Amino acid sequence: MVKVTFNSSFGQKDLKKTCTDEALIPEDTDVEDGLRVRHQQSKAWCWCMCLGLALMLSGVVVGGAYLYRSYLLQEGQVYFCGVDYREEDYMIPEVETEEYGVPSLLRHIQESIRVLEEEEVELINVPVPEFSDSDPADIVHDFNRRLTAYLDLSLKKCYVIPLNTSIVMPPKDFLELLVNIKAGIYLPQSYLVHEQMIVTERLENVEELGFFIYSLCRDRETYKLERRETVFGIQKREALNCHKIRHFENKFVVETTICEH
Repeated sequence: MVKVTFNSSFGQKDLKKTCTDEALIPEDTDVEDGLRVRHQQSKAWCWCMCLGLALMLSGVVVGGAYLYRSYLLQEGQVYFCGVDYREEDYMIPEVETEEYGVPSLLRHIQESIRVLEEEEVELINVPVPEFSDSDPADIVHDFNRRLTAYLDLSLKKCYVIPLNTSIVMPPKDFLELLVNIKAGIYLPQSYLVHEQMIVTERLENVEELGFFIYSLCRDRETYKLERRETVFGIQKREALNCHKIRHFENKFVVETTICEH
């Protein structure tokens, strides 16, 4: 009797080959899931890229605006001007003094002035005056915002009030006056005008007052002012703490008295 046997290795090789072939062929669901994940990743990457570009552009725009304003502040021409004026209580003699060629009992005030005509802003610095009853100050007249800000350099406090166009010349006219003074065409001998302000409240959001006033009053105590129509005799009725700033932005000198309760 002949015994027939089969080599088991052939069966194992076929089985391994079948299993190997099945493993190399991916299922349709796995391919779709992979494509979906890649699509979501690419979409998220695009959104991140767009957001990053938007933040970079906004930073460039804001930074460029502040650099431009800073460039204007640095590059504007500065005028150093002085005005001789008399006070109301003084009587000016007709005879002039020989040394200076101007009437005696005149007072003199000097300022450094920068006019930004395109921005419609006047920047004024009043140094320590010759007389002791007035404080040095930095002043901003912003015609776009219709506001005036005083920084009392002795008190380190800022005061803001609506712009008084009856006292402050527009930038174009004020610049023309300064050019004439510098050229010697107009040699002012002026008089003194009084105005009195009263502090009403403290201002917190100084950044809302515009770039130039914010630059002046940033990190300073800032107060709102109200103009007092009656000047003479007010200190007799009320106990006020007052400080004076003398300045000019017209053909006359202004004494601004700022009072606090």
